[in-house]
Amino acid sequence: MWPFSKPAFVPVLRLSGVIAASGSPLSGASLSMATLAGPLERAFSASKLPSVAIIINSPGGSPVQSNLIFRRIRALAIEKKKRVYVFCEDVAASGGYFIAMCGDEIYADPSSIVGSIGVISSGFGFNKALEKLGVDRRVYTAGLSKSTLDPFLPEQPEDVERLKALQRDVHDVFIGVVKERRGALLKGADAELFSGAFWSGPRALDHGLIDGISDLRTKMREVHGDKVKLRVMPLGGSGWLSWLRRVPAFDTIGGHTGAELIDPQRAISAIEARLLWSRYGL
Repeated sequence: MWPFSKPAFVPVLRLSGVIAASGSPLSGASLSMATLAGPLERAFSASKLPSVAIIINSPGGSPVQSNLIFRRIRALAIEKKKRVYVFCEDVAASGGYFIAMCGDEIYADPSSIVGSIGVISSGFGFNKALEKLGVDRRVYTAGLSKSTLDPFLPEQPEDVERLKALQRDVHDVFIGVVKERRGALLKGADAELFSGAFWSGPRALDHGLIDGISDLRTKMREVHGDKVKLRVMPLGGSGWLSWLRRVPAFDTIGGHTGAELIDPQRAISAIEARLLWSRYGL
């Protein structure tokens, strides 16, 4: 009966933003397992149709959060017997593409940016600036590696090699997931596919990284008919306070949060997030 039966629609989750652990400097408007756990559960339980659609628009971020989100979506898909359709919008790169691996089918726009299967660490070295200013950096540690890659100390070759070894481990996890999920569909040498390069939608299709060029509405009509209903599932909580926080005038001043304008750390984090997007020309 109607009061007790689930409606027929395709739940749609829009995952947009940098991927960062909840509570980290970049987590102001980002994706994390903590913020997505509830919305994912609701999306996979909301409809009687056997499909869930996920739209991804992310330049990447935390490899751990990317893996946690990916694993949770796959677990829910198996538990709820749902087929997951992923749609890449402007960019599904690095951690964004990692999450896209949750899809049983992955689609992109011709102008989408897809891939960047790699690991990157970046920073600055200020030791020469300190020398010019006549400032001494004093660091005291218990443990020889506690000051690894301190930006105010000269770079040490052994520290760089330790970081690269860590990156290789993380990269191997990423490569393993792509091979597990895409398997024989992949086309091209590993050295090219897993170099960190990224491609447009059609080139990603040539490499087997996606299954086709399409958009959400077109594909869902192909799967469920022209009268299919789509419902975007909210990522935030419910209630008047959650709604109020989504009102621009309440939370932002000229497109920036008030805290961001007066907090240097928040300002730096906003710049870092901007740089992640700008790597892909966005």
